[in-house]
Amino acid sequence: MQLTDIPFGVTDWSTVTPTVHAGTTGTATWRTCHFGVIRVRMVDYSAHYDADHWCEKGHILLCLAGDLETELADGRVVRLTPGMSYQVADHAEPHRSRTVGGATLFIVD
Repeated sequence: MQLTDIPFGVTDWSTVTPTVHAGTTGTATWRTCHFGVIRVRMVDYSAHYDADHWCEKGHILLCLAGDLETELADGRVVRLTPGMSYQVADHAEPHRSRTVGGATLFIVD
């Protein structure tokens, strides 16, 4: 990835307008900024969030709070706790996430 044409800036995530996305259960509240072609999000998953789809988008994801479980289409399951991250390329490995107690993530895609 090459980052170009993005001037230095500071983001106060508390001022970014949230959008709410329903899962099969629970909700994901996104605060989203775009920097050129790069989307950066702060995402809060409610307790008992379960994704309603398999995602094939590539991400770099950092767990800031809570506990996130991500299932891959091949059957693997990974669990992230604060300070852990994962990365996956576009169309590489379909995945979907869930949380029991909620989680806060920082995602770049």
